[in-house]
Amino acid sequence: MRKIHLTLTLVMSFMAGFSQSVDKHIKEESVTRVIKTLAADDMMGRSATQPEHIEKATAFIETEFKNIGLKNLSGLTTYRQEFKKEMINPSIVELAINGTQVDRQKVILASESISINISQGLAIRAIGFDGTVTDKRQHLLSKAFGFFRGDTTSSIIVVAPEFESEFKELSSYFGKRFINGRKSTKLFVLGNYDIQSYSVKAIQKIETITMANVVGVLPGKTKPDEFVVFSGHYDHIGIETPVAGDSIANGADDDASGTTAVIELARWFKKIKNNKRTLIFVAFTAEEIGGFGSKYFSEQLNPDKVVAMFNIEMIGKPSKWGQNFAFITGYERSDFGEILQKNLAGTKFEFRPDPYPSQNLFYRSDNATLARLGVPAHTISTDEIDIDKFYHTVDDEVETLDMKNITATIKAIALSSKSIVNGTDAPKRIDKATVR
Repeated sequence: MRKIHLTLTLVMSFMAGFSQSVDKHIKEESVTRVIKTLAADDMMGRSATQPEHIEKATAFIETEFKNIGLKNLSGLTTYRQEFKKEMINPSIVELAINGTQVDRQKVILASESISINISQGLAIRAIGFDGTVTDKRQHLLSKAFGFFRGDTTSSIIVVAPEFESEFKELSSYFGKRFINGRKSTKLFVLGNYDIQSYSVKAIQKIETITMANVVGVLPGKTKPDEFVVFSGHYDHIGIETPVAGDSIANGADDDASGTTAVIELARWFKKIKNNKRTLIFVAFTAEEIGGFGSKYFSEQLNPDKVVAMFNIEMIGKPSKWGQNFAFITGYERSDFGEILQKNLAGTKFEFRPDPYPSQNLFYRSDNATLARLGVPAHTISTDEIDIDKFYHTVDDEVETLDMKNITATIKAIALSSKSIVNGTDAPKRIDKATVR
């Protein structure tokens, strides 16, 4: 009995020391400095498709990693993990329906043809609206991606005018975009139309752009070939249609908050110097336009060596349960969440399963790429995504955030990861067959 008591005393003492270290080294002042820098207007909304707009953010994260003292990822000589992608950009698009020209702002072309001149042969589809639609954005995106990915027929897709405020977001997915070999042509048009005739003329340009993840490493002390990844995406949606004179979508919560967490976790782990496994800290690019950064990252390492991935997305505001709570996407796919919660015993913080299953959040961030390879890869978030009025708008600014919530969540992630970082626990692998 005395031996059990002594063991519990040692465990509690270790936990107390660990908690004190977190409080000592993860400071709200540093969190605030980093997130204010990433979400400032001079970062231009951090669009991955505009290298000149995202460069300043890339350089800032590099400097943070350098100041912390992280190593370069194997095979790299800098913190930048660069890759090139070809993009197709519709420079001229003209659509006439029943002899009348359609406003260009109400037309989105999704095609990989350089020159288009079509007046017949397109199927007519529709995304309608009725009183049963409760989440207009999610409904529109789900239907639009269904046509884009699941329907190989070239078509005009008429989008009901009730989706006007949501329609512009489709441009970030289907307008200027990466070439991926799709053969069909899709035109999304906003309005009420009984299409009897149409004429489509378009000219598109191809450009090659260089993108970069920012990656830093803390080598493991006894298990250097076992990796734990801490990630967030640093790109956002860039410059938008002005609202009250503001056109910069700052992306303070999405996902400057997650990127800040990655930087602060790297700073903390570097200071405590007790990671048995190798820790990889990565700020992904191009999450907003298809997860291309995480896809490239996953191709550069052996996924079987990745023990777990802590992907951090939108932790800027309290959860639906209030402070000291966060949720984990894909909670049921491994015992990752159970391990994290075990490590938080004795604290006020609690991780819970994703409360928004209809939002498909497991697939809407960079964790999904590694999960498809069997990695226990999950996203941690606090966002009330179903009612977040700032999401993907120019109003996602630092002033909307709760710095105490961000700091508390970073501390909880640090504490909850300890048995994974120190080599004691390894979450169950995700069944690749269950990840689409």
